[in-house]
Amino acid sequence: MDVGAKGTIAAASSRQSMRAFLSALAGRGELVTIPEAVSSEYEVAACLAEADSGAALHFPHVKGPTGTSAMPIVGNLLNSLPRFAAGLSSTVQQMQAALIAAIDKPVPHRMVSSAPCQEHVVARPSLTDELPIPRFFEKEGGPYITAGAIVARDRLTGQSNLSIARLMPLGGDRAFVGIAPNHHLAILARAAHARGKKLDIAVCIGNHPAVLLAACLYLGLGDDELPIAGALLGEPLDVIRCTRSDLLVPAHCECVLEGTLDAGEAFMEGAVSEFHGMYENYGAGIVATFSRLTRRRDAIFQVILPGCHPEHCLLGGVAIAAGLCRAVRNAVPSVREVAVGIGGAGRLHAVVSLDAPRPGEARKAMFAIWATVNLVKQVIVVDEDIDPWNPIEVEWACATRSKPDRDHIVIPAVRADRSEPLEVGGTITKLGIDATRREGDRPDWDLAKPPAAALARARDILRQHKLN
Repeated sequence: MDVGAKGTIAAASSRQSMRAFLSALAGRGELVTIPEAVSSEYEVAACLAEADSGAALHFPHVKGPTGTSAMPIVGNLLNSLPRFAAGLSSTVQQMQAALIAAIDKPVPHRMVSSAPCQEHVVARPSLTDELPIPRFFEKEGGPYITAGAIVARDRLTGQSNLSIARLMPLGGDRAFVGIAPNHHLAILARAAHARGKKLDIAVCIGNHPAVLLAACLYLGLGDDELPIAGALLGEPLDVIRCTRSDLLVPAHCECVLEGTLDAGEAFMEGAVSEFHGMYENYGAGIVATFSRLTRRRDAIFQVILPGCHPEHCLLGGVAIAAGLCRAVRNAVPSVREVAVGIGGAGRLHAVVSLDAPRPGEARKAMFAIWATVNLVKQVIVVDEDIDPWNPIEVEWACATRSKPDRDHIVIPAVRADRSEPLEVGGTITKLGIDATRREGDRPDWDLAKPPAAALARARDILRQHKLN
């Protein structure tokens, strides 16, 4: 089943589409349609913020500056770990392993000759006329496209990139693109500019969770994330060539903006919300110009609520955690899992779970984390019996297994990312906490609990009464 343009139910779409995921959410009662007309000026954002980690929301009637949009909005699709797992046809416990396996064994694309995302074509689109782009927060300079997965490819080297960046319309067919200077998309744009060229890009909106998550991975420059999306889907990702370039885009997405990115044209963005929940002012960024909008005839516009909200934090956190686990295992083979959760804004705090760590391995894991991702400021290392994604269990491990004078490591003046909220001169102090058991601390580490047989019997009793 599909949620159609105005909330109607249509035939099922490809399993590679966002619509298939929406249908699955609706089937579980996790997609709520808001029948009232809702303004794209802050009201969509406010509804998403109030729902936050609850149901996904579908807005069939969106009022924009020039009237009611023909295109509905959906948001809060991936605002919990179970939603991510469902999107990958996995479980929360197996999801990180599935991500790592997809990075290690990507699946090549499958070219198609026609695609839903090219059913309707608009030349020289006026972004704010064609798309119901919400305005989210009151100090920002305008509305933002927040769920755009951007495909780019360097014509000279063949290096490809799939990433997510915010786009603020500047009027007509132009938009500011918010990317940090060290991001691969910015590097490719500068390389094209150095040759007197502009970088071809395609902004794909309304994607399957596998595509969005692949776009958030931290990989090497030139590593193509689209085949990883195929591996996460368990089949080749259907792609189609853009109408105005050789770029390949997911065939079953909702909309594609085809254009170029000009590293020579700067624009001062002003205040913008960041993942930590406050505003930053990064100064000048670069501008894109779009020659085409291709879309489904009944396209649905996806948004990701920015700032410190679950979907925004977890999209970064789940992807970063998988990359960290893969990288850190090279230095510390006992790594079981890495978590980068909402409490650390999906970027700043990591928790590492180790299987029977040997002396010194906790600290080695900390330094491996910091060496891999600049953004991570705090690392907590726990034993295998602690769920690193469960903040209560992690805090309990810190409270019962660490001694601050021995197990807290403070390292000043370490390189930081520009989005670190407290960086000074490009550096920040980092904190490591070893919350693993030590044999010499206690004569035993046994937890007080009923016998296993009694617990099994209790689960059966409670399940009969629908309490478990």
